[in-house]
Amino acid sequence: MATTNPPLLPISTPTPATQAASTTDPAASPGLRLFLSRFSDSIQRSLSDRRPWSELIDRTTLSRPESLSDATSRLRKNLSYFRVNYAAIIALCLGASLLTHPISLAVLLALLAAWCFLYLFRPSDPPLVIFGRTFSDRETLLGLVVISILVACFTSVGSLIISALLIGSALVCLHGAFRIPEDLFLDEVDSVTGGAAGGLLSFLGGGGSTGRI
Repeated sequence: MATTNPPLLPISTPTPATQAASTTDPAASPGLRLFLSRFSDSIQRSLSDRRPWSELIDRTTLSRPESLSDATSRLRKNLSYFRVNYAAIIALCLGASLLTHPISLAVLLALLAAWCFLYLFRPSDPPLVIFGRTFSDRETLLGLVVISILVACFTSVGSLIISALLIGSALVCLHGAFRIPEDLFLDEVDSVTGGAAGGLLSFLGGGGSTGRI
């Protein structure tokens, strides 16, 4: 009596091209998703500590400091209270400076993209291969550092960023030294400093991650 074999179920196996795309696509990297999640949470926590802009630009609270120590004390207190607003001012100066120099902005974006796709969010396996040559993580990092230094030194990107940061910092220091901080709720600031002082950069810390971040 002849026996019939059970029907075979079709099994789909991913092609090598599909496997390579899934392992090298930075958008599918768990490290990228974790980074974006931390970055979004950090921005939301920082914005929650933002002070009203009307309070920042109130002319009635501005006066000339009596001495250098008075200006330093004012600046320290105002930095603690308006830290998110001051960070926004510096970021605005940097953004405006880059927007007025589109070539420098394009170079900076290309450099950031190289860091993201070649090192930060690229899986460590398989290794990076360019023009048939395999590069280790250490070689990739060294190459990106060298390229970043060359871009900063031999293009206008480095001087543009430094000048924008200096202008923003000068505006912050000028306002902090001339604003009278007696009306600020410094006790509230002291109570939240430990939790929110590093809000803007808290996404860089945290536990272990599957990526390099």
